[in-house]
Amino acid sequence: MAFEGLSEKLSAAFKRLKSKGKLTESDVKLAMREVKLALLEADVNYKVVKDFVAKVSERSVGSDVLESLTPAQQVIKIVNEELCSLMGSEHTRIEFPSKPPCVIMMCGLQGSGKTTHSAKLAKYFKSQGHRPLLVACDVYRPAAIQQLKVVGEKAGASVFEMGNTDPVEIAKEALKHAKDYGNDLVILDTAGRLHIDEQLMNELKNIKAEVNPNEILLVVDSMTGQDAVNVAKSFNETLEIDGVILTKLDGDTRGGAALSVLAVTGKPVKFAGIGEKLDDLEPFHPERMASRILGMGDVLTLIEKAGENVSEKEAARMAKKLKENKFDMNDLLDQMKQIQKMGSIKSILSIIPGVGEKIKDADIDESQMTRIEAIITSMTIAEREKPSIINPSRKRRIAAGSGTQVQDVNRLLKQFEDMQKMMKQLGGKKGGKRRRKIMLPPGMGGGPGMGGF
Repeated sequence: MAFEGLSEKLSAAFKRLKSKGKLTESDVKLAMREVKLALLEADVNYKVVKDFVAKVSERSVGSDVLESLTPAQQVIKIVNEELCSLMGSEHTRIEFPSKPPCVIMMCGLQGSGKTTHSAKLAKYFKSQGHRPLLVACDVYRPAAIQQLKVVGEKAGASVFEMGNTDPVEIAKEALKHAKDYGNDLVILDTAGRLHIDEQLMNELKNIKAEVNPNEILLVVDSMTGQDAVNVAKSFNETLEIDGVILTKLDGDTRGGAALSVLAVTGKPVKFAGIGEKLDDLEPFHPERMASRILGMGDVLTLIEKAGENVSEKEAARMAKKLKENKFDMNDLLDQMKQIQKMGSIKSILSIIPGVGEKIKDADIDESQMTRIEAIITSMTIAEREKPSIINPSRKRRIAAGSGTQVQDVNRLLKQFEDMQKMMKQLGGKKGGKRRRKIMLPPGMGGGPGMGGF
């Protein structure tokens, strides 16, 4: 995951600070040196690092920090605040005009993921009730139009194309089409190049002049580090972009681009691509990202992910079953499917406060979910509803049907029994508001007795 190396180094620096009862100015100076090195290794722009460390140092050596009862926590708080400030303090939304359609012009270099993220953006806004129209303005790259059609169909968005004609004319006609057919959002997938050149920029400027987009979003590959920031700077100087979409923030990237873009260009990161699926697009929240970098988790994003995948009706049904202690194997299977929609187990655990640090080196076997699902689907309806009836002969049949061993079936049944006991205890507690519940399956970080599968 992005920022993993930075997070580890910052955690180590702050751990040394926490080990000291009282901080001196030299302690802070030493810690800031480690912070500086960690940021530089994460490929954060040198000038940005220099300014960041200077601001944190200035605030950290004051008497209100050094003489505090928890000086290390105060320093961490300051670092957190400055990280938020560095990335923009708060999430910058895309503002829809009072008179639709809202026109978003996507730009970037070839290979940055522009077409895919155009579809991701369309799907994201469609889930919010909008009617997006994808427009194929890339008439140069082979199969670019066909690719947009394919990802557009997957996103459930209409695609407007006129073949290999003038991109400016395509954008102009797409706008008319959107007004005629009630599309309140138009996303222009423009052409890219392997490098910035005058021809590319002139075409983009002409499209901008013709359709006057509400937002110009630059798609940059975060894996390219400082090159991504340089690209953003060049595009901004020519087009005056409104924001950036950073792709591949789920990969093994040092993340320096996310921390440098705003400071260098003055333009915020608005969205982050966190995977290859069309659902893998998140609004970029600086305060949440800062919290993840400092190992504090990201509860709000976790709640939002759960809210998107669990309806109120389903939550009420599950709460009722839990209260009546009627949670069975069918419910466990449903919960697993909901978890899979939210992303990988490791990505979910990584944003839970206090858990991310513990599982960073853990070898989490995602295939456990597949094995558990195979075992449950090999059971009869009666066995799923009442696992206690599963005797040795039934276990052998289930193991054979799921391609697993009898001991695997035994382990799942034991873990499910432990889960039921824990739920019975929780269900017996009175008071508190009903909340949407997402429970990790056995062996995936649950309660007592839920060891590895």
